[in-house]
Amino acid sequence: MGVPAPRAAERARAGRTLRLGRGVSLRIEGRGLAVCAGLLLVLALGVAVSLSTGDYPVPVPDVVRTLLGRGERAQEFIVLGLRLPRVVTGLLVGLALGVAGAVFQLVTRNPLGSPDVIGFTSGAVTGALVVLLVLGGGGERTAVGALVGGGVTALVVYLLAHRGGVQGYRLILVGIGLTAVLQAVNSYLLTRARVEEAQQAQLWITGSLNGRGWEQAAPLGLGLAVLLPLTLLAGRSLAVLDLGDDAARALGVHVGRTRLVVLVTATAMTALAAMAAGPVAFVALAAPQVARRLTGSVGPGLVAAGLTGSLLVLVSDFAAQRLFAPTQLPVGVLTGAVGGVYLAWLLVTQWRRGRG
Repeated sequence: MGVPAPRAAERARAGRTLRLGRGVSLRIEGRGLAVCAGLLLVLALGVAVSLSTGDYPVPVPDVVRTLLGRGERAQEFIVLGLRLPRVVTGLLVGLALGVAGAVFQLVTRNPLGSPDVIGFTSGAVTGALVVLLVLGGGGERTAVGALVGGGVTALVVYLLAHRGGVQGYRLILVGIGLTAVLQAVNSYLLTRARVEEAQQAQLWITGSLNGRGWEQAAPLGLGLAVLLPLTLLAGRSLAVLDLGDDAARALGVHVGRTRLVVLVTATAMTALAAMAAGPVAFVALAAPQVARRLTGSVGPGLVAAGLTGSLLVLVSDFAAQRLFAPTQLPVGVLTGAVGGVYLAWLLVTQWRRGRG
């Protein structure tokens, strides 16, 4: 006897639990798995297009041969030396921001709970500007300044929002207030700097993949290799936290410890992304919401959010390079424009739901 269509759909959405070992399991949802597979396919096509197009076009078969180590010397320089590091950096930045944004939105239980809104991105900018404009550093020192600035901001927000635990609405309100303060500090630093220094700093704080190489991609990749597994292991607890603190405690979840762990890992991923490419705006805000609508899931959806973030950055960077060629725009210009429209739509939608 066949299974009714609605029940089959519910069963497919519910998915199955894969036991990986003692106390470790992985929840697999049919629709979510299909969406992730589709995103991977689109990402592969996007990478092929990005590596093959430019001022010196390289056919896709030659790109594949070059990646396998059988390309010509000129093609190796173009594909492996110039284009691949930029593409890999963009993919990793989008992955980090997508997962971090999903974590923040689940912890705060608010679609506006992203590093851009809470203030961590502004803190990374402040740290970078202090190094660039006050200490006279550049390059790797700027990246370290962004990492330290984001981390310190996260700590301040957490301490100010902690009153017998961290509630989502307090985290957002404290973050918004601290963002305003940090943006004022950033504006002051820019106005006090020399014109040349201010122009260089403005390019960085917009978020750009121009000139990115393996020296940016490698630290970000190593950091994600450590942080992503820790975050994914907490995915089951995150799904329970979405039910509320009382329900999570009743189900045996240590609410405070889980929230602290995922906030630390998400903050570190946000800071690493800013260290590699500057503050690429709105990816952490939009990617989790787009992924949730694609998968139809009410759970964390961290993998789908990360892949969606990678796709957003890859497509935005490709458009930034081609729309106004030969001028190359920073990728943050495109993500900021698209994200601003999305944020306006999200606010209107939330307002209408509140009135309804």
